Amino acid sequence: MDYTDKVVAITGGARGIGLAMAEAFHARGAKIALADLQGAEEAAKAFGGIGADVDVTKEADIAAFLDRVEAELGPVDIYVSNAGILRTDAPSWDAAGASDEDWLDSFQVNVMGAVRGARQVWPRMKPRGGGVFILVASAAGLLAQIGASSYTASKHAAVSFAESLAVAHGDEGLQVVCVCPQAVRTDMLGSSGSDGGIAGADGVVEPSDVAAEAIAALEEKRFLALPHESVAGYEAARASQRDRWLGGMRKFRRLMVGERGRPV
Repeated sequence: MDYTDKVVAITGGARGIGLAMAEAFHARGAKIALADLQGAEEAAKAFGGIGADVDVTKEADIAAFLDRVEAELGPVDIYVSNAGILRTDAPSWDAAGASDEDWLDSFQVNVMGAVRGARQVWPRMKPRGGGVFILVASAAGLLAQIGASSYTASKHAAVSFAESLAVAHGDEGLQVVCVCPQAVRTDMLGSSGSDGGIAGADGVVEPSDVAAEAIAALEEKRFLALPHESVAGYEAARASQRDRWLGGMRKFRRLMVGERGRPV
């Protein structure tokens, strides 16, 4: 695929996976536009692109960002919905005990951030014959993140939304890629340490690995991008033997809580 002068807009683009996506696409000749709560303008300088402070919980921010991108770089060819947050079940570690605020924040960013992005960018892509929408979700959206029920539920919703986009608009030229890594070496690892805690059971990958897998999925016309290949097997086991899978997850949780005193 020729990315020369393709316009790539990335939310959550100032660091982590979003920044790695920018580096990967720019290395292939694309023009880059970054959106983030802060730091996007500075980060975009490395690519000769543009950056803007954008809050994905505010649709007007996304609309204004895309207006600017179109005016300065041209129509968006690839939109990467990467902005996301992690809320755990601390301090009680009760799946139903997280606050309403944490639940609402998780859905506002992890789900509605993608919905608002699609709502704004797809009508701009459609008259030109389509485009690419990359949604960075999580393996938690296919499986579960122990100790992070609102994160898990919101990422499941994000994966489902990506599927809905692909079904509704695939025949109209929209290619959807849903990226579902386990532990990635970003700020989201937080206090879990360099091993990634429970999410890092299959190892911690670099943001550049996630970007490479996302682009491979794009070029191979795959919906799912799985930087951790083991996730496909886990998802199949979950679907075919759900009770056994849940029992295994409970055992895994007991082991991890015993070692760490907390599940994340």
